[in-house]
Amino acid sequence: MVLVTGGTGLVGSHLLLHLIENGENVRAIYRNQDNIQKTKSVFELYKKGDLFEKINWLEADILDVPSLEVAFIDIDYVYHCAAFISFDPKDEESLRKTNIEGTANMVNFSIAKGIKKFCYVSSIAALGDIAPHETYITEETDWNPEKPHSDYAISKYGAEMEVWRALQEGLDIIIINPGVILGPIAATKIFDEGSVELYRKVANGLSFYTLGSTGFITVDDVVRISHELMKNDIKNERFTLIADNIVFQDILNTIADTLKVKRPAKHAKPLFMNFLWMADLVFSTLFFQKRHLTKATAKASYSKNLYANEKIKTALGTVFLDVHQYIKESLK
Repeated sequence: MVLVTGGTGLVGSHLLLHLIENGENVRAIYRNQDNIQKTKSVFELYKKGDLFEKINWLEADILDVPSLEVAFIDIDYVYHCAAFISFDPKDEESLRKTNIEGTANMVNFSIAKGIKKFCYVSSIAALGDIAPHETYITEETDWNPEKPHSDYAISKYGAEMEVWRALQEGLDIIIINPGVILGPIAATKIFDEGSVELYRKVANGLSFYTLGSTGFITVDDVVRISHELMKNDIKNERFTLIADNIVFQDILNTIADTLKVKRPAKHAKPLFMNFLWMADLVFSTLFFQKRHLTKATAKASYSKNLYANEKIKTALGTVFLDVHQYIKESLK
């Protein structure tokens, strides 16, 4: 049997659907009964509602050790998708606890229970820092602790260290580092975080664009490749998963054109983005509001990071979905 954490999120729900479609016997853990409806809505979105009933749901929490004892009964493979995503400095403690301590609990149980293979869904945020002589960030790029990183990036890097520790203790592992994961536009009716929030902002009339770039990938590719890696003999490796490096303006324009709304027309230069995050800091402090833009996210919006995907293409012969085409077709 396969155990999936984070099954009520964008990646986890799509992974559950993919696994069941491919004949896997699946158990998914949840913390809140209401969140299961999100996963059911994803199955219904693809007109696969009948397959939802095949999921073995179990109430458990990656931070609650006794509940995990039950969750791991009769489990052979683990996909650890659960994570806390935030770029608000106020969430530093929660990020470290959920992403690092929670992952440590998952790998400790996997070692103790003799799990055959463990897949950890990390992020390109946990990859290294490019050196002056380098062009692309790869799986081998060194992490430089002297350089600034968001609390989210640090928590995912720390979680990866727990997975690598498990490897030293005898657990076969796979780590994937996806770029920005794009789900279907229709998912805006189900989720309120991640890439779907990008769709929502454009739909509501986003005015500004930036010329920074990063790696993007569809959720379909993430779950398909994860499953292929777990079924393959490949083990004890990490893989960067990006379909392409794309300028933010280009992604925003594709979303706007697909939704038939006005394209963002004002270029937000680095100086303006830095002003915005400082203004957001003042506003959130004075009115006790959650941060919408931080120093880390502002910098990311104009940074031109390039990621290499040659390793996964060589290992599996992977052909990625075209991100722009996926956005256009996902509206259907």
